[in-house]
Amino acid sequence: MLASLIMFLAPLDAHAERLRDLGQFQGVRSNQLTGYGVVVGLPGTGDDNLEYTTQAMKGVSGRMGLTLPPGISPGLKNAAAVMVTADLPAFAKPGQRIDVTVSTIGKAKSLRGGALILTPLYGADGQIYAMAQGNLAVGGLGVSARDGSNVTINIPTVGRIAEGGSVERAVATGFEGGDALRWNLFNSDFLTAARVRDAINTRLPGTASVEDGVTVALRLPADPDSRASMMAAIEMIDVDPAETPARVIVNSRTGTVVINSAVRLSPAAISHGKLTVRIQENPMVVQPAPFSRGRTEVEEHSAIDTEEEKRSVALFRGGASLARVVDALNLLGVTPSDLVAILEALKQAGALKAEMVVI
Repeated sequence: MLASLIMFLAPLDAHAERLRDLGQFQGVRSNQLTGYGVVVGLPGTGDDNLEYTTQAMKGVSGRMGLTLPPGISPGLKNAAAVMVTADLPAFAKPGQRIDVTVSTIGKAKSLRGGALILTPLYGADGQIYAMAQGNLAVGGLGVSARDGSNVTINIPTVGRIAEGGSVERAVATGFEGGDALRWNLFNSDFLTAARVRDAINTRLPGTASVEDGVTVALRLPADPDSRASMMAAIEMIDVDPAETPARVIVNSRTGTVVINSAVRLSPAAISHGKLTVRIQENPMVVQPAPFSRGRTEVEEHSAIDTEEEKRSVALFRGGASLARVVDALNLLGVTPSDLVAILEALKQAGALKAEMVVI
């Protein structure tokens, strides 16, 4: 067996999948929001005199009617400058709540015990779509001593506020208007797109047409209630997706190798051996004879041994399946690094009909 974690996906019969697992309607997606804010109430683990924090606190105090004198740079060990991020779900309406994530951008050591001051969250168009505020829940913990030693558990500089954001503006999805609505595959494939079109037209005749390898255009009624009912029905239609392309995935960091069921081999023979050379040094101390005025010397003794492992030759006939490949490579007793070398050699020889991806 292979010495490290190697995953082989056995060949499976084609099976139907729901359309909602293969793609999604265009425009019906979440949107990313970001904002810059300040967390206060920290027990001395803040940014201290970081200029960004100082400017932010001056702005906050100015909104509260307090103006700091020019040249004053307050020590802010109890405050930290942070970036606030959130995902705005599709169809989110003003007044609904969303979760927000708060991360430090300065030298703050921990956000545990802090509270986020009211922070606007902006979309990609520069408009405010939500406001965030609340007490942070931090899963990490950091403790330091005066001698410089410290202990950190998880990440104390990132916190989360459950339902800490309030939606202020909705994002248009394109659901409400237009005669056509588009449905997009997660992965481009013309055969799968054609099968999606046929499956939808079988259920709802004359509804779907293929635009490209990703998009299927749908002609739906303009009435929102009828359109929503048809979209719900379309998402639950079963489709047999096309077989994925033959692909071998190699993780160079962990030694993990994944081979999907579409991989096939042309006729090829593989012999994989290993030559090991061992050099052992055994120095010996030589003492002179008594009263000989000689000196104690170290005499070198070396032993060289070579060993070559005898491995079998694996023969692959044309169209060998994944199961045959696995059995043969296990018979050779290859390690993950050896497996990668064998697969690369097969690819160069033109016997491996698959794409190799190194991650």
